Amino acid sequence: MVVTKKITHCTPTDGGESATSLGMGMGLMAAAMSLHIMVTPEVAMADSAPERGLVAFKYLDYLDRQPGSDRIRVKSPSLLVMKPLSNEWSLSSTYTTDTISGASPAYHTRALRNMHDQRHMIEVSGTHYDALGTQTYGGSFSKEADYLSKGVFYAFTKLSEDKNTTWNAGVSTNSDQINPTNHIVANETKQTLDFIFGVTQVMGVRDIAQVQVGHFYGQGYFSDPYKVFDLRPKTRTHNTLLGKWNHHFESRQTTLKMSYRYYDDNWGMQSHTLNLEYVKPYANQWTIRPYFRLYTQSAARFFVNSDGSGSPFPPSPSLDAVYYTEDQRMSAFGAHTYGLKVSKLINQETTVDLKVEQYQQRAGWRLFGEGSPGLDPFAAKSIQFGISHLFD
Repeated sequence: MVVTKKITHCTPTDGGESATSLGMGMGLMAAAMSLHIMVTPEVAMADSAPERGLVAFKYLDYLDRQPGSDRIRVKSPSLLVMKPLSNEWSLSSTYTTDTISGASPAYHTRALRNMHDQRHMIEVSGTHYDALGTQTYGGSFSKEADYLSKGVFYAFTKLSEDKNTTWNAGVSTNSDQINPTNHIVANETKQTLDFIFGVTQVMGVRDIAQVQVGHFYGQGYFSDPYKVFDLRPKTRTHNTLLGKWNHHFESRQTTLKMSYRYYDDNWGMQSHTLNLEYVKPYANQWTIRPYFRLYTQSAARFFVNSDGSGSPFPPSPSLDAVYYTEDQRMSAFGAHTYGLKVSKLINQETTVDLKVEQYQQRAGWRLFGEGSPGLDPFAAKSIQFGISHLFD
């Protein structure tokens, strides 16, 4: 996932929060693109093909801002269709289009530049089921005005004989081509390889836990051609550790979902993400899910801090600097996300849901050390509507 102005390549920690204008809302897209190599506690026990097909539509409206100015607006519809082909096979396809407009900072949080772009992405996968596991094969294609990405992936799950333990692993690879509209570079390329391995354990009638580790390796063009003073290393590696715990309260018929994610990379960045979600069902098939996310990250070792004097010009990197960036996404900061998801089961086939998120970011909220000084506060909000329908 390259760090540029683009909607699909913006998250500095590949799944954490982001200081970018797309940091909160596009976490949804990043998560969606990673589903083919992830297993969640809710689906870990699947051992046969679904009996019915599924069609699901999502629409995301995202807007972020800094003091005195709206920055980026994203409107993103997405359509998923899954069809069982037999008792052993199912086929899935997802199509997403993102329309991005607004202004992106050329450096730090300053010098906003107008931008408009559109992305089209399609992903196709087939899953084979047997009594003790699944295998999924797939590919993806994503195209923007200045970015082309092609990828393939494979994932499998394996259940223990008592079906209380599920092992999962996966690998994906992408080949990207970058041709920025400002012609700073031409025909730059990037290749990435992503591994994931995990285990999900049923702890009892009320508890289920998961531990997952990941490793990423990328080589090629990682710089942002739309930023001032931006030259990044040609290789990037990162490791992640994810832990999840779901506990069901029988007396209240509610579930508490907790997760923690640690990230570190060879650029000197580390991040911590804590998620809490409370699932409460109500009468007439309503479900309410309030959630909270706490995030903190350190800066890349080649990040150039802003000029505290208030100068209108960006600070220059040191004369001996080999790599440098003034992208706020590479800075040290902390962030809070508050959200609420409401869903309604209309009938046995159809479900609708609405999710609202509010994201706030400050350099001073950085934990485990100081944040990067001189950066404007950043805020974002998103609204997502979804509807899904089962069919024969």
